[in-house]
Amino acid sequence: MAPTARTHNERHATTAVALLSFGLAALSLTGCQVDVGGQTLPSAYYLQDDIQYFPAGPEFKLAKEAAAQKAYKKELAENDGCKTCR
Repeated sequence: MAPTARTHNERHATTAVALLSFGLAALSLTGCQVDVGGQTLPSAYYLQDDIQYFPAGPEFKLAKEAAAQKAYKKELAENDGCKTCR
């Protein structure tokens, strides 16, 4: 009976070592950036990362377009009174 008990314990030890090494490998690969097909994918914690650079910009993104429309409407209003401009 001693030889079967020994091989049974060896199997448990081998299984435990295999599971432990698999667990450590899975833990070490979690949360890292990966390169897949030339595209860098973010880590698992990208939502909790601090924003490192965020350029200041105008609150209203279409300021130039709005100014151009305002100038056009003003020009139309000024030309409505002019009889020779039509």
